Amino acid sequence: MVSKNTKTRKQLIEVARDLFARDGKKNVTMNDIAEASRKGRRTLYTYFKSKEDVYRAVIDNELSLVLEQLEQVSARDTDPEAKLTDHIITHLDAVKNAVGRNGSLKADFFHDIYEVERTRRKIDMREIGLIRDILNEGVTKRVFKRVNIELTAMIIFYALKGLEVPYIRQGISTEFENNKSSIVEFVFSGIRKTH
Repeated sequence: MVSKNTKTRKQLIEVARDLFARDGKKNVTMNDIAEASRKGRRTLYTYFKSKEDVYRAVIDNELSLVLEQLEQVSARDTDPEAKLTDHIITHLDAVKNAVGRNGSLKADFFHDIYEVERTRRKIDMREIGLIRDILNEGVTKRVFKRVNIELTAMIIFYALKGLEVPYIRQGISTEFENNKSSIVEFVFSGIRKTH
């Protein structure tokens, strides 16, 4: 059962996300969040010290949703190659959707990239762990070559992360949609075991 405190905090985060998405972070005040949530300033300040604190919680919540999708991919009972393919595509699409669904938060995402990165660190480490697990499974099942799994997981993760901004900004969107399999194949060319 979800406690009342957790439910209230989630509601405040969702209301703030909607306001940030509609009006942009700089145009939203703590008063706006309190009024829109119908919880009052005292309740809002019980959970968050400042608007920056609320913003970090919104970003953290969005990134947690991305991680949930990636964990679902990892939990599938499929072969490691299909799992890694799905992970790569899910990562890029989920990040793009998270940023896109937040309206003007999209602009703040690019202006506040340092803040987003700080918030992302723990989620990034968990995602690297998911990739590492897929690679371990692939090496064990002799689908992938014996590689330095830790290093390979980090390379794959940071390659995906490097594609995020151009993908979100539509710079490679159409090309990527048409060439997802080429990008995935590029990753596999370095780790697939040849018989």
